[in-house]
Amino acid sequence: MDDLRILINKLWEDRSHLSSPGSQEAIREVVDMVDKGKLRVAEPSGDGWVVHDWVKKAIVLFFPISGMETIEVGPFEFYDKIPLKKNYAAQGVRVVPHALARYGSFIEAGAILMPSYVNIGAWIGSGTMVDTWATVGSCAQIGRNVHLSGGVGIGGVLEPPQASPTIIEDNCFIGSRCIVVEGVRVKKEAVLGANVVLTQSTHIIDVTGPQPVTYKGEVPERSVVIPGSYTKKFPAGEYNVNCALIIGQRKESTDTKVSLNDALRDYNVAV
Repeated sequence: MDDLRILINKLWEDRSHLSSPGSQEAIREVVDMVDKGKLRVAEPSGDGWVVHDWVKKAIVLFFPISGMETIEVGPFEFYDKIPLKKNYAAQGVRVVPHALARYGSFIEAGAILMPSYVNIGAWIGSGTMVDTWATVGSCAQIGRNVHLSGGVGIGGVLEPPQASPTIIEDNCFIGSRCIVVEGVRVKKEAVLGANVVLTQSTHIIDVTGPQPVTYKGEVPERSVVIPGSYTKKFPAGEYNVNCALIIGQRKESTDTKVSLNDALRDYNVAV
């Protein structure tokens, strides 16, 4: 594995060797391991995550060495460099028409794809449902037993290679039409109500105590989050700016599966 990592890093710095068969074979080997779940762009380590930037580099390099080709799926036709994933039955993944996942993404046995899209480099855990018209961007890491509700957008972070991907940890519920991008990390068992938008600059404000506590770039474990706004001064006057509000915590006594919706209903918030 070290030899592969060293070679990929060299190719990243000097792309004049991309045309050699050995270089292309190495890149394809890395992407194939990502596709089969043997390698991940990022993985949990202690209380944080480790980003394997050389794996992201291999994914980026996979594009220039791949030629455009026609991909036929029944009556449908595509024209792209990256093929689609296949053999879902053997992998134990339920895929509803018209769900699409690109080769180089990994979907663990027991996951369900409703009509949705999963991009290259992404990792999706067992028991997770990617619901209708949800999008999982390149290299995004989606944990086990997660529900990405209808229309959710999980942003891809392919470049720069050292940047952390967008991460949704185990047992999270992401409500309808939420947007989570720019490498934001939603920690275990958190619940996002409908239409929450999270970027690295979004203020995530805990309003459950006597004083507000502001986070950026991550949602604490078991938090229940809804859309909100705060007043900000501009040269032209004061205007409301979107934010996210932590209004409570999921209850320990509630079963994980049941609490996905109940955690929001406890606070009279729409799913």
